[in-house]
Amino acid sequence: MNGASSIAPLAERLKGKVAIITGGASGFGETTARLFVQHGAKVIIADVQDEKGMILCNDIIASNNTTSHHGNNDVELISYVHCNVSDETDVKNLVDLTISKHGKLDIMFNNAGIPGDIDPTIVGATIENFKKVFNINVFGCFLGAKHAARVMIPSKSGVILFTSSLASLVAGESPHAYTMSKHAIIGLMKNLCVEMGQYGIRVNAISPCGVATPLLSNALGMDKGDVDELLCESAVLKGVAPEALDVAHAALFLASDEAKFVSGVNFVIDGGYSVTNPSFSMAVKKLFA
Repeated sequence: MNGASSIAPLAERLKGKVAIITGGASGFGETTARLFVQHGAKVIIADVQDEKGMILCNDIIASNNTTSHHGNNDVELISYVHCNVSDETDVKNLVDLTISKHGKLDIMFNNAGIPGDIDPTIVGATIENFKKVFNINVFGCFLGAKHAARVMIPSKSGVILFTSSLASLVAGESPHAYTMSKHAIIGLMKNLCVEMGQYGIRVNAISPCGVATPLLSNALGMDKGDVDELLCESAVLKGVAPEALDVAHAALFLASDEAKFVSGVNFVIDGGYSVTNPSFSMAVKKLFA
């Protein structure tokens, strides 16, 4: 018997699954929401960007009406819930609303995050910024995982995902608060992997390099084209620019049954950037230039 026979067809890799995506109204979350719906999932977008979230839902529904056969059930495929991930009441209500509407939760993608201030110095760092970054990036992930686990443990199944960052592996390129927050997410992921594995729940993280999302473009004060050019210039893997869809495809794989024995992984999407340090070779080239 071919092992691939148990895997759903490509267009239905998440058929029947229910997923929450925090920070789902833009960036990685938006792209992942679109891809998850294409693959048969029912998606709840959680964000504080209410207008963007509603526009995205309507756009996905409209697109689905013209490309699929789901018919009158299309409105059930995607919905928006206002949620501040650092507020436990909001997160609890998000999960409870999902259970009330769909009867289960299969995938919790803790994706919401902020870069915070871009000052890279410890002296220039502020306590206010540190608290804000940790409240959203770390405490938000903790709350999302806690309330997802609350409903997944009784069913002994589910997938918990986190968006971390290349900053969880490479030092000196991101502000301290952001870098610390992304390291913390990996620590949480690994601890949860051990605990949740006893209930058949898989836990993984995705760590992308810089991608020209609105979040990064705004943080750098550059438009998408300039950010793409900068990323390509600094990349190890040439000839292709990283994009949000790369993260979405990683989330799709990790959320699907194709990854049924994958847990505790920090899935790095960086074109090989983190495996090398070009400082010496660059210094040599400069010396002999």
